[in-house]
Amino acid sequence: MSSQTVWITGASSGIGEALALQFAKDGAGLVLSARREDELKRVADRCVEAGLPEDHILVLPLDVTQWDALPGAVQTVLDRFGAVDLLVNNAGVSQRSLCKDTELAVYQKLMDVDVMGQIALTKAVLPHMLNRGSGHLAVTASVAGKVGVPQRSGYCAAKHAVMGFFDALRAEVEDEGLYVSTIVPGFIRTDISRNALAADGSVYGKLDDDIAGGMDVNDCAEVIFKGLKARKREIPVGKGKEMAALWVKRLSPELIFRLTRSMK
Repeated sequence: MSSQTVWITGASSGIGEALALQFAKDGAGLVLSARREDELKRVADRCVEAGLPEDHILVLPLDVTQWDALPGAVQTVLDRFGAVDLLVNNAGVSQRSLCKDTELAVYQKLMDVDVMGQIALTKAVLPHMLNRGSGHLAVTASVAGKVGVPQRSGYCAAKHAVMGFFDALRAEVEDEGLYVSTIVPGFIRTDISRNALAADGSVYGKLDDDIAGGMDVNDCAEVIFKGLKARKREIPVGKGKEMAALWVKRLSPELIFRLTRSMK
């Protein structure tokens, strides 16, 4: 992918970091975005160690909730690389709290980061791709975007929303030469639960047992990388029982409703 430019948000840790390393090994030009510039520089150093020339990397700190800044960020990328071939909308935050306890501000933040941030950056990049008649847009959704589970009401709502948005976007732009992929991870060993929001908006700070026993993040990134290169429309990735839930939801919604109730 030495002729391709890949822009990854949420690139400072977890799936975003692991995916950046996959593309670095394949020679892609990389744009690394997240809020923490120091962590982005650390990831950039790892990409250089993986063999990617330093001038093939742009560290671009970005808060996807600052919508007015996004067109300028797109122009910065275009000035540096000339094109955006693949945008991976991977920024996000999770939640661990019961609905009855959760402040509305928490739901607002989940929607702003996990939904509106992804839509806003996609809309900022979309005209460039449409003008070129080529490009690939991806979003990291979740099994939680297909199945609702306790203590994640806001997170599930957000991930259901991005699944719907990007599925609809695909139907609009495929005939224009663009590809759209939804990434559907299950339990992946990252800090997603530690960084999740509690009921009052504070950091949850705990590692879920399911996350601790989940798929290795590098193995996850390899599956996603191959799926994106193959331009798959939907990329499920995981190794546990949660992946079976995708099929159960389709075949027997009543069964999945009973099973998720037992997860309290």
